[in-house]
Amino acid sequence: MPIDATAQLSLPFDQFFLARQPILGRDQRLVAFELLFRTAGSTEANVTDDAAATAAVISHASQLGMEHVVGAQLAFVNVSAESLMGDYVRFLPAEKVILEILETVRATPELVARVAELKALGFKFALDDVVAESDDVRALFKLVDIIKIDVKGVDPARLPALADALRRDNKKLLAEKVETQEEFSACLELGFEYFQGFYFARPVILSGKKIAPSELAILHLLELVDSDADDHTIELAVKRDALISLNLLRLVNTPAAGVRGKIDTLGQAIEVLGRQQLQRWLQILLYATPGAKVEMNLPLLQMATLRGKMLELMTLRIHPGQHAAADMAFTVGIMSLTEALFSMSMRDILATVDVADEVSSALLDREGEYGDMLNVVEILEKAKSGKALTAALRLLDLTIKDMREIEMAAFEWVNELAQEVH
Repeated sequence: MPIDATAQLSLPFDQFFLARQPILGRDQRLVAFELLFRTAGSTEANVTDDAAATAAVISHASQLGMEHVVGAQLAFVNVSAESLMGDYVRFLPAEKVILEILETVRATPELVARVAELKALGFKFALDDVVAESDDVRALFKLVDIIKIDVKGVDPARLPALADALRRDNKKLLAEKVETQEEFSACLELGFEYFQGFYFARPVILSGKKIAPSELAILHLLELVDSDADDHTIELAVKRDALISLNLLRLVNTPAAGVRGKIDTLGQAIEVLGRQQLQRWLQILLYATPGAKVEMNLPLLQMATLRGKMLELMTLRIHPGQHAAADMAFTVGIMSLTEALFSMSMRDILATVDVADEVSSALLDREGEYGDMLNVVEILEKAKSGKALTAALRLLDLTIKDMREIEMAAFEWVNELAQEVH
């Protein structure tokens, strides 16, 4: 019999926070996010509290709104045996989620029957943290769609044989904890379909690397916007690059730009947006593939944009009405991943771009209030410790509840942008 959900929801909803970790396809585009729920005081190993957190968030699914969290992508949601047997798993939209069966789950006859029942209702399943073909893996194998292999937990010499054994019967393989480009390339060759880990955001610094001409053009525009250059000068500079012009007009006509009515010309865009908003959309354009249209399903672009929006909203929560400070916070967030974008050190990048001292201190040393905010966002991305997050938020006089509301608003803003820019 399924377990009654309400009996398990003893922890207050406000003590939970959410982390969203990207899952990429072979083409390096976003296909899904793994959603990780943590309690405020939890550590990585605190599975019991995190299972309760998952139960509580699922039970509040009507408040959360899965489409607001992951946009057009799928959501991978960890489920324990209790979650699977509980009624509350049915709160999740089957078409939007992959239920990820934790490695601690034992494949009892009752549990296998429950997975089969949920599969008949349209749910899809993944097995988490597989490092070998165990009895539990074999018992659930036919019912699952995706096998997640922990590449850090498997001897590299054994990985090809394990991948080959588990790829049968049309199962898709997901490599998790991929931290370097070399690991990604190796897994790609072994036939993995999906990849999870922050390898795409880890900078590979190349000595003597120069910023590409298309990127230099945007940086030049950012300098013009930040200076006293007149609108006509800025408009002419934008028009010199047809792709920048096209992408800029596409961006400013999204709901996320907050502009009423259609903007048809660059002159109108500059006039309506104002300098700070124009600066924001040019910063986003930095992450577009050179010579191509903006693609919001590029993980680095989406991650940088989300960071920018979260820092902006954190600033407005701490300092209501201080929009200049909020714009500066957005700059810190979106520039924080340019090392990975340019394959250059942050110090070298900042030697090319004129930024305020507060921005430089935050980006180089995680110092000052903006540095503290950036630290919070990085803790959230890794979802390693609720205690670390609580301590970091205390420095900013923010609560877990504040941060979750900020996260949700930022997710929705980025999702709006992604829906319109395609």
